[in-house]
Amino acid sequence: MITVSLISLGCAKNLVDSEIMVGHLHKAGMTVIPEAEKADVVIVNTCSFLDSSKEESINAILEAHQGRGMRKRRKEQKLIVAGCMAQRYQKELPGALPEVDAFIGLDQITKVAPIIVEIFAKERAKNAGGEPAPAPAFVDRHPTYIPDCDTPRFRLTPRHYAYIKIAEGCNHPCTFCIIPQIRGRHRSRTIESVVAEARRLVAEGVREINLISQDTTFFGMDTWERRPDPRTPVDSARGSALTTLIRELQAIPGDFWIRLLYTHPAHWSDELIRTIAGCGKVARYVDMPLQHISDRMLGAMRRETDSARIRDLVKRIRAGIPGIALRTTFIVGFPGETEADVGELCDFIRDTKFERLGVFRYSQEEGTRAAKMDGQLTAKQKESRWRRVMSLQKEIAAEVGKSCVGRTLRVLVEEPGVARGEADAPDIDGRIYVPKTLPAGEFAEVKITGCHDYDLLALPPGETPEEFKIAKQAQ
Repeated sequence: MITVSLISLGCAKNLVDSEIMVGHLHKAGMTVIPEAEKADVVIVNTCSFLDSSKEESINAILEAHQGRGMRKRRKEQKLIVAGCMAQRYQKELPGALPEVDAFIGLDQITKVAPIIVEIFAKERAKNAGGEPAPAPAFVDRHPTYIPDCDTPRFRLTPRHYAYIKIAEGCNHPCTFCIIPQIRGRHRSRTIESVVAEARRLVAEGVREINLISQDTTFFGMDTWERRPDPRTPVDSARGSALTTLIRELQAIPGDFWIRLLYTHPAHWSDELIRTIAGCGKVARYVDMPLQHISDRMLGAMRRETDSARIRDLVKRIRAGIPGIALRTTFIVGFPGETEADVGELCDFIRDTKFERLGVFRYSQEEGTRAAKMDGQLTAKQKESRWRRVMSLQKEIAAEVGKSCVGRTLRVLVEEPGVARGEADAPDIDGRIYVPKTLPAGEFAEVKITGCHDYDLLALPPGETPEEFKIAKQAQ
């Protein structure tokens, strides 16, 4: 029996790919184990979005080859590189990483088991000089794969939450982003497929369903006979859309949250705002990367939105969905960015007071339009601007945290002593520290008693801090 160890890097979308690979390995009768040093095959599912993620992927590959403590892996052990980096550098990697036995692209994740069998069946022949030949690359040039509800999959998340990839690829022309070149054009699953998967997950006890894709708000629109203009608000009258999907998910019996991640501001509509407001199972949380607020920067980034539209959209979302927590990300240090642009961004953040916010230092990614632009900033400039914006957001986060003190919130307990509220996505946002007596994987009502940085402290309603301390001491 072949044993496999899988190392998954990158975002939640990559994690779903890893889960699909593990599902197919199990279906083929292979055993997946956590100890890389004991496995017959080690798979590294890589990320290649930023320079930092590429570096992390390469380090993971080399560590899998060397073993811990610089001990080389067993001669008979096979090393496979999968995911975004294998897809992006399909021509370069076989020659650059001779330690690797095979490279698997995004369309091959369902074929991982037969590829492993093929590797073992055909031990790499040595060339005349005794050196191994370049590893085979099982990579299609333009990915087209999208999972379905019956795709074999083994969840790697805790039992109480799961990710559903509702679409793959991206059609947006953002000048800083390499994702469309890696993952291809946007392609949506059917509503029936997503709902069937969600029903199964809820039946298995999942309490939170996180909807993910490169552009969640574009879901279904790629199937329309007449494609939407990203500068014009749209609704579901012309075909399948995220609003239709949300209403179908809302109708599934059970007690669970639906969380929206990776929404693009270009495709928001009043119908979507009304739909979220009217569906109680949808967490009062929206992840909407805005990237900047300066019209100069938005134009250079080709974000298909302008400052006025973003400001108006934020106001409409806040007014239309009471209690909503807005999460966004911004990029600082983009080519040509001035101090005035950063000042405008800081003013916008200060006025808007996003409940959750992250900042990226611009990464000059080869193959993108922005990489060739004039006005590239230094690492020191990027770092200074990053610190400026994050310092501001830390102040705002403290205000947001203090505003929660005294409120009673419904939380999902992650593990003994740690929970998340509706305003906190898994592995992204803050934590709520609760008594360890609350059962993991279940909902609970707690009263917020304090805050610290990005985290909150809470107790069950009616329980005093003294009782909490006694319970903690007893544990």
